[in-house]
Amino acid sequence: MRRVVRFDVGERLMHWSTAVLFFVLIATALPLYFPRVESFVGRRSLVAHVHLWAGVALPVPFVLSVLGPWGSNLRRDLRRCNLWSANEVRWLYSFGRRAQPVTDKFNPGQKLNALFVAGSIVVMLATGLIMQWYDFALTLRTGATFVHDVLATTLVVVIVGHVAFALTHPPSLRSMFDGTIREEWAARHAAAWLDEARGASDRR
Repeated sequence: MRRVVRFDVGERLMHWSTAVLFFVLIATALPLYFPRVESFVGRRSLVAHVHLWAGVALPVPFVLSVLGPWGSNLRRDLRRCNLWSANEVRWLYSFGRRAQPVTDKFNPGQKLNALFVAGSIVVMLATGLIMQWYDFALTLRTGATFVHDVLATTLVVVIVGHVAFALTHPPSLRSMFDGTIREEWAARHAAAWLDEARGASDRR
């Protein structure tokens, strides 16, 4: 069975580096928010510093991956996530009850997930820095704390859903390890992208 490249090395490194940083952030947030966990872990100051710097580092894999010639595939995928057909919008509004549109590399749910996570990283970084920077007014810091906490909880739910989806779709998960996907899968789930990938391969 022929396979087609879905993610290059740079995209996979960016994905897994970001995943590791998210895991560190979730793991270090637990002692900061739950006293019982803190009493078990201890060293709150160290945990807080690790959490802070992991948050500051969170955008770094993306920024490094999107710069330069090595980021051409990632930049192309970003443009994909920002392009929505009318059928994709209708499919999303119907919560998947309408017929699945002919999809590009990503389906509407995957596009929405990517945009939400990217936007959340920006908001989490901004609110985290406001919380850390004591020169801000108390009301602003209180608001930033509320937004940070609510968005963090939402992100955890989204990430758990993302992991669960990946575990129940082995071909998609494997493509994030070796970068390739079966043409049969692509023809069924991403026909428009497969045609594009075949055309690019023929031009080489």
